[in-house]
Amino acid sequence: MDRLAGFLERRRWVVLAAWLLLLLAALPFAAKQTDHLTSGGFEVPGSQSQVVRENISRFQGAQDDQLAAVLARREGAGAEAVRAEVDRVQRIADELPHVALTPAAAERAKREAAGASITVVPLQVEGERDQTADMAVDFRDELRASPVAGIEPHLVGQQALWAGMQDLTKDDLESAERIGFPVVFIVLLAVFGSLAAAALPLALGFASVMITGASIYFLSRAMPMSVFVTNIASMIGIGVAVDYSLFVLARYREEIRGGAGREEARRVALRTSGLAVTFSGITVMLSLAGLYLVDSTTIRSMAVGAIIVVAVSILAAITLLPVLMSLLGRRAYARGRLAIVFGLLVRLIRTRPRRRGSTRPAAHRGGFWERWTAAVTRRPWVSALAAAGVLLALAIPALSLHFGNGALRQFPKDNETRVGAELAAQKTGAGAAGPVQVVAQVGSGRVSDDANRAAIASYVADLRRDPDVARVLPPQPSRDGHAALITAVPRHDPESPQAEALVERMRDDAGPLRGVAEVQVGGATAFNKDFVDLVSGSMWKILLFVLVFSYLVLFLLLRSVLLPLKAVVMNLLSVAAAYGVLVTVFQYGWFDGLLGYESLGYVNSMTPPFLLAIVFGLSMDYEVFLLSRIRERYDATGDTKRAVAEGLRASAGTISSAALIMVAVFSVFAFTGTPSIKEIGVGMSVAIALDATLVRLILVPATMEIMGRWNWWLPKRVDRVLPHAGFEGRSGRREPALDLGS
Repeated sequence: MDRLAGFLERRRWVVLAAWLLLLLAALPFAAKQTDHLTSGGFEVPGSQSQVVRENISRFQGAQDDQLAAVLARREGAGAEAVRAEVDRVQRIADELPHVALTPAAAERAKREAAGASITVVPLQVEGERDQTADMAVDFRDELRASPVAGIEPHLVGQQALWAGMQDLTKDDLESAERIGFPVVFIVLLAVFGSLAAAALPLALGFASVMITGASIYFLSRAMPMSVFVTNIASMIGIGVAVDYSLFVLARYREEIRGGAGREEARRVALRTSGLAVTFSGITVMLSLAGLYLVDSTTIRSMAVGAIIVVAVSILAAITLLPVLMSLLGRRAYARGRLAIVFGLLVRLIRTRPRRRGSTRPAAHRGGFWERWTAAVTRRPWVSALAAAGVLLALAIPALSLHFGNGALRQFPKDNETRVGAELAAQKTGAGAAGPVQVVAQVGSGRVSDDANRAAIASYVADLRRDPDVARVLPPQPSRDGHAALITAVPRHDPESPQAEALVERMRDDAGPLRGVAEVQVGGATAFNKDFVDLVSGSMWKILLFVLVFSYLVLFLLLRSVLLPLKAVVMNLLSVAAAYGVLVTVFQYGWFDGLLGYESLGYVNSMTPPFLLAIVFGLSMDYEVFLLSRIRERYDATGDTKRAVAEGLRASAGTISSAALIMVAVFSVFAFTGTPSIKEIGVGMSVAIALDATLVRLILVPATMEIMGRWNWWLPKRVDRVLPHAGFEGRSGRREPALDLGS
């Protein structure tokens, strides 16, 4: 860091020019980052739904993805208008790949147009799921472009839902960024009291998000990238980039106030806060890398976007920010006139004698954070147990966490995608959009053999008696005659609990086909269920990965065996409490009326792993920043109690400000977006707020007081081989220990 500081001092204009060129080159591509994103990527390799999909081509005319155009007549429109719209659907299908409208389906739709207010035009779909998902986006755009007068067209089906989700997330992202940046600027202005200083973290946040957006654009052309990646990258990028720059800038201003020169202050800021930012950022990236343990294109692509934005934020905080601080000179640390006047008023109020007419000066009571630390450490067991009790109480609902997945209910009720799905359900039934498909591979002989044919007929008869099945289509033999396709249309929509229960029953009991055929159950409902099972079953792997690597990073940084272990446990408490809040809000629906939410009865399956990885990583930011300051003071004084007090005093204000910014950013997403994005916003807001208050300000000082000299225990053999991080600030001299009780 010292060498980096020297390089930045000598080459400041080169570094600034390089960043400006990179940003200017990124802007046009960042504006197009959503062009090649996919609404697919939820496949689960080896699952029953994937096996059914891979075998569907064995059956003549069968298709896995159900897609249709729904044409609703407005008042005054006639049958001719519907027929003209059918012809337009035919032209769109002819122009796009992986979709077709057969002449028979078109003629049937035209015949029905005379006596129906809603006409459903079924489309023939083929190709990989990602290809059909991207096709659905293009088809939907073309269908909405110029409809025939008096006709309201909609595209329906599972891929149409995810196509609509792509547009919805794009609008939500623009709205969140439009609100988020001004909110962050106001908080920064209150923290620094200077327009120039407040603008620095915001500029770095903007640069990080834009450069990441350009990276997403290029990556999406080379690999599948989910539509959700832009929201995740923007949400994390704004908060992380601002937080990291805030840590470095706050230390720089602190050193200036302590009498250091500008160049020396920047060097110290880099060797302390800059180093802490680098380590905490690496921890965030490692936590996000744990998501790669989930074999899902969607989750992995979202992890890539988040890792990129964190990496760019680290690089900007330790290279671009020092250059900007150098170029701004005094404006980077001096407070504005309004802030100076406000500070003088506060100081006058605080130093005014308590009793009217008294001329005796008020007794020195120490700063707020000294008094706070003294109060917490006076009764450490009470403080620690009270804070832990609150976190555990909040975490109790997490014991009933139920994973779920779906798109339909995430749309607002008046959204045209949801309206189209409901119109189609009125016409053909709710389950027609996602029938359950069963591929029965007979063990011996052919489907046409008497015994096999009788078993299949008995299985179909049992299905027809199921109360959640609307109808069952006649079994269809495969081209080679060794398998049968059985299609069951549920009474409820594919994302309903009833449809999910139906799939579970069909998978648990093959009935008359047991021992006769190998039964694989697929379709839209099974596809969602397999994805949910994949994510929920991978949670233990993500947790173990995050715990191990977070511990190792903190172990290297803090040179302690027990402090990193304590930090990991405390972060688990924050995550568990956030899970509990998510369950009460989005699964139980306790606050639907108050917050304007509409609970889905489950927590979106992508939320828990992302919340675990992101919150664990971001919590380490505050842990690293606080403990590195405490370690720095301990190396200088040798007194744990004094080190805790001075470290908390030096970092608590910055941590609180950083947490406030994070909560503000995540809260914007909590109230702007689809339920899946709102869940992440709420979860991270709650986790960061709890972490910056109950954990950092109560649990950390209380437990460090309890542990005493064991905080810094490190076996001598390990101490000799472990590298030193070097948190010695301006000097490495040990100061005399003070008696805080005097």
